[in-house]
Amino acid sequence: MEFTQNKPIYLQIVDSFYERILAGELKDEDRIESVRETGAAIGVNPNTVMRSYEKMTADGVIFNRRGIGYFIAPAAREKVLAEERRAFIEEQWPSIRRKMELLGIKICSGAPTCEGE
Repeated sequence: MEFTQNKPIYLQIVDSFYERILAGELKDEDRIESVRETGAAIGVNPNTVMRSYEKMTADGVIFNRRGIGYFIAPAAREKVLAEERRAFIEEQWPSIRRKMELLGIKICSGAPTCEGE
């Protein structure tokens, strides 16, 4: 996994799990890698991975079965989808819309071009 400088690593790990959930790679009740396994696989300190797991647990996306491991929570996909949509609309869409306006790009209603709209 390659990390960027503009976001904390633990949040990038969370994003990676959320992408896997949205893509259907991880489903409700699936067991996920242990903190140590994830840390070793991506080359990150287990404490950083633990911080990611704590956030996902607090978000209700994963849960811990003591002595067994971490699992994807029921309805995790719906929770992640709602949060990702909210974040996109509030954080990314305004700058995308502004850039489109500056470049003269119109949003079309399904047509390949906006001619006639």
